[in-house]
Amino acid sequence: MHEAATYLVVIDDSPESRVAMRFAVLRAAHVGADVRLVSVVRPTEFMHFGSVQTMMAAEARDEALALLEELAGEAEAMGGMRPAVLVLEGDPTAVILGHVKDNPGIRALVLGTASRGSPGPLVSFFAGERAGSLPCILMLVPGGLDPDRLATIA
Repeated sequence: MHEAATYLVVIDDSPESRVAMRFAVLRAAHVGADVRLVSVVRPTEFMHFGSVQTMMAAEARDEALALLEELAGEAEAMGGMRPAVLVLEGDPTAVILGHVKDNPGIRALVLGTASRGSPGPLVSFFAGERAGSLPCILMLVPGGLDPDRLATIA
């Protein structure tokens, strides 16, 4: 069975992740690929009261899922297809790398870059230390990209 080509977009609450999502949706429509939106929730710190820790973890997961569903709705309105959504838990670089390695249908990891300042830990990790060993293409989308220009280059 042949898995459809997928653009994996890492989503957080930053504006640049929304720009990356828009690019991936437009690009995927051009090439007949799927889009998967992923958000990573860091594990909560150990607490003596396990029920509080469990509640905080569930709340973080719910917030991440709500953001993904909101953006999946925007993506569907823009591109006609609703992206799959996924919440992972753990160290972001490790779980995203693991997910990419475990899913050969992922053709591109799409990350948004900040329009100013440092590139952020994911961009630094994947474009630096791991750039030559990824099993897929890495796409870095400038967070300050004008929407009309974004549509033109997608």
